[in-house]
Amino acid sequence: MNPSMEVYLAATHDSAAGPSMVDILLDADPIVQLVLLLLLGMSVACWAIIAQKAVRLRQASSSSAAFLDAFWQAKRMDGAYEDSGQWPQSPVAAVFQAGYRELARMPQATASEGADNVARALRRTAQHESTRLRNRITFLATTGATAPFIGLFGTVWGILRAFLKLGEPGVTATIQVVGPDIAHALVATAVGLVAAIPAVVGFNHLSSWIELLETEMDNFSADFLNLVRRR
Repeated sequence: MNPSMEVYLAATHDSAAGPSMVDILLDADPIVQLVLLLLLGMSVACWAIIAQKAVRLRQASSSSAAFLDAFWQAKRMDGAYEDSGQWPQSPVAAVFQAGYRELARMPQATASEGADNVARALRRTAQHESTRLRNRITFLATTGATAPFIGLFGTVWGILRAFLKLGEPGVTATIQVVGPDIAHALVATAVGLVAAIPAVVGFNHLSSWIELLETEMDNFSADFLNLVRRR
């Protein structure tokens, strides 16, 4: 193969390959780059929250199941209270501990007063544990709702720059002129969706998981109150 043919094939290969994604991002307008960095930061934060919450909720679920098995097998309530410290990650165990401490604090109260006070303690602790479980997952919902619009802002800005270039004197309307700005605009939309979709999926999955734990706390509170009233 002669040298001129090799040069021609190399040039053809380079033009077909086109600029890389890194080149496109580095060549983007500062506003578009800021949008992309913001979306990237939101995406990283969402994945960190999803991973941390998944580990926390898995521990809470397994610990609660182990505590409930031990509680219903226990012969004495004070023995169950002493053993409940083995499951510090269990929100159900925390609810039981609060109710038992309130019950032990009022030995002279009537049955009705004692049950009411225990019910308030159970409800207050269940709400506190629910707040802890839901901590930071609202950021996932926020990202899922706003990331597509942030990406859309980058898209609108990129297209606006493309039209402004077309309006400059002496500029010919070719794809080489407006193509880079349109590419930057489409990348902003894509990154917005990449940030939003996992955030929405993670929020829905974690929320359903938390609702199961909240149901367990409510059911245990009702069962514990029945035991208190009977005894």
